[in-house]
Amino acid sequence: MADILNTTEIEAFIHNGFIRIDHVFSTAIAEAAVDILWNDLPCDRSNPNTWTEPVIRLGMYTQQPFIDSVNTPELHQIFNQLVGVNQWLPCRSVGTFPIRFPSTKEPHDTGKHVDASFPGEDPSNFLEWRININSRGRALLMLIFYSDVTEADAPTIIYQGSHIDVAKLLSKEGEQGLSFMELAGKLDALPQRDKVTAVGKAGTIYLCHPFLVHAAQAHRGHTPKFMAQPPLVLRNELKIAHSATDYSPIAKAIYLALEA
Repeated sequence: MADILNTTEIEAFIHNGFIRIDHVFSTAIAEAAVDILWNDLPCDRSNPNTWTEPVIRLGMYTQQPFIDSVNTPELHQIFNQLVGVNQWLPCRSVGTFPIRFPSTKEPHDTGKHVDASFPGEDPSNFLEWRININSRGRALLMLIFYSDVTEADAPTIIYQGSHIDVAKLLSKEGEQGLSFMELAGKLDALPQRDKVTAVGKAGTIYLCHPFLVHAAQAHRGHTPKFMAQPPLVLRNELKIAHSATDYSPIAKAIYLALEA
């Protein structure tokens, strides 16, 4: 298959840390996925008075609409371009859903963070999961929209270019890297970065560098937000050597950060 991303788009991914892909999957697939999610929610779809919590998390989803949404031939080709051919594993789950509801309550999960990618001493404790300079376990963070997301619908805040700063931090921490909480505690001291809000129609996917800093927001709109945020899993750990020759874009971004 021919390349989907052009050179300019790949360079933007390397330096900004993300790229937005529109119309990855159909409205019909998005609606089928949302129907499944509503069936599992402890509230009434037709009665906003029952939407009493700002965020409700649902578990792993492997039904066909979810699998179809992240396994199109075009998306696979983009993975090849950003990560490398045979360097990633197809998604067989879209992970957990932090479903965000319009609410005057403040959610408690809006801090800056980088998603962790491999377990610490206690695999059941997500806050002890870790991130290292070779991005063990994670090729990309994906923000997958199953509903339309406007500026009012709690769009994820992306800190453009922050993956460069995080790479420099992790370069000092060896193979074990930092835990989710250890890294989160260092993010406010990083250089200020421009904020980008992740908005788009259902069927949009933001493909993000695994070190990209991002944050959730409170929902001040009217319609619940349905977004998954699974990893694209690396087949093998990245190896950051002393040359950018033949690096994939995700590895090249790390290399350039360390050489800066």
